[in-house]
Amino acid sequence: MAQMRRYAGGVDGNRSLERGIEILRAFRPGIDTLGNGEIAERCGLPRSTVSRLTRTLVNSGMLDEIRTERTYRLAASVISIGHAMRTGSPVLNAIGPMMRAESAKRRLNVGLATADRTMMVYLESIRYSPRAALRNVVAGQQVPMELTSLGRAYLAGLAESERERLLKLFKRRSAAATRALLAEVRRSISAVERGGYCAVSWQPAVLAVATPIVLDGLPVYALNMSLQNVDRSDALASELGAYLNAFAAKCKEVLAGR
Repeated sequence: MAQMRRYAGGVDGNRSLERGIEILRAFRPGIDTLGNGEIAERCGLPRSTVSRLTRTLVNSGMLDEIRTERTYRLAASVISIGHAMRTGSPVLNAIGPMMRAESAKRRLNVGLATADRTMMVYLESIRYSPRAALRNVVAGQQVPMELTSLGRAYLAGLAESERERLLKLFKRRSAAATRALLAEVRRSISAVERGGYCAVSWQPAVLAVATPIVLDGLPVYALNMSLQNVDRSDALASELGAYLNAFAAKCKEVLAGR
């Protein structure tokens, strides 16, 4: 089902540019190629508009055209933009090495994310291996805001008006399921307000705790730590939370003095 989009247009924005960005957003992991019809359905745009904009995106090097299939895929220049963002990020440059050291020290996973609409996008994710090897999960991976410790910590760091706006977007198949989900999210937000972090087991045998990073002049970020192949317990969550709060304090100190 096509999602409803808002196009500013006029003096507040460029409608064609916004629509072009929506077309690029239509490509997701596992979706290698899309035709104009599929893009039109995903973006909620007229097919004629999509045809004109995909041609522009091909000419500008943002899409590759597969003429034999009449489809498109993201071009290599998209990677260059993401790489420029990562290498130029003062936040990643400041605390990325600290995250790697903390992962090795505590023998756990450490991640940093921020929001992309109602999803959380990883800026960095260090995975600790019992074989004493560290590997980075590819930056750009997205996880649901409402279901994860990262997302709920992020919500806790927002101004109340913005938080409530996002909470209204989280829906489930039934009204009862939506109410239950929102109650869980609000409990996690309260946990952050009380103890500095929230604990969520979104995936089986994985325990994750997260805390917001809120500093003047920066977007809201969420920092997390997680363990795999574990049974969740309050004691383990409390131990992880204590590690996280101490590490987050160090990160905030470094970022505040950047």
